[in-house]
Amino acid sequence: MYRYDIRWQSFTEDIDALSADDLQVLIKAAILLRPIPEELYFLAQDVGADFYPRIVKPQFMATVRSVVSGYNMVTVPEKSAEIASKVQAVVVEKLKGRHLEINSVALADVDFPPVVLRAIEQKQAKEQEKEQKEFELTIATKDAEIARTRAKGEGDSIRIRAEGEAEGLRIRAIGQAKAQETITQTLTAAYLRYKLYDSPNSKLILLPDQLKAPILINPEEPSQRRTVRGPLPKGQGGSNGAEAWVDPTLLRGKSEALNPE
Repeated sequence: MYRYDIRWQSFTEDIDALSADDLQVLIKAAILLRPIPEELYFLAQDVGADFYPRIVKPQFMATVRSVVSGYNMVTVPEKSAEIASKVQAVVVEKLKGRHLEINSVALADVDFPPVVLRAIEQKQAKEQEKEQKEFELTIATKDAEIARTRAKGEGDSIRIRAEGEAEGLRIRAIGQAKAQETITQTLTAAYLRYKLYDSPNSKLILLPDQLKAPILINPEEPSQRRTVRGPLPKGQGGSNGAEAWVDPTLLRGKSEALNPE
């Protein structure tokens, strides 16, 4: 007579598997199962009391190796729950009709051989170095872009300032030209003669050769002598209409005669 424990039982196995990148992975996997009470008679007839080592363990370990081979080594620890779920589904399908009930499968621990760990560390170091180089390259690229932008801004500023100064010079030149044009239009010969006569500081007065106007000297200021350059009266030096220097005192009598009180 054999006694069968129909309670849930856990079995743990240490399994060495190869990952998708052909690296060894050490896995501690556990399976929770029990005999189906209603089918205990058939279990005893078909399999026997040693059902785990005979049919469960080989199928369980083979399934773990098969599923792990679809994952890269570095992803096995983080994908352990997904791997366990796939293993359970396969084992349940393979043990169908064997009078056993599978409750769960779990990967209790995932480890790597020392040589693999050293390879992982070297790979991670290389990746970190690569990331550092890429980061430095990104910083250098950004610095160069900032320098180009700053230089372009300074160039635009210089160009705008130069254009502003050129525009200011152009406007100033236009204003000066307009002012000169206005002065040329308003500064007539009559106005110049008036200003010459009107200024008390004039020491020299230039008169046109053909000026047909009397020369008037203020008789009330005998001490103020002015030199008048213009045509002499007939009979006083030179030919008719010639220019000569005239002392205003010589013309005093003529001025008084022309301006009787």
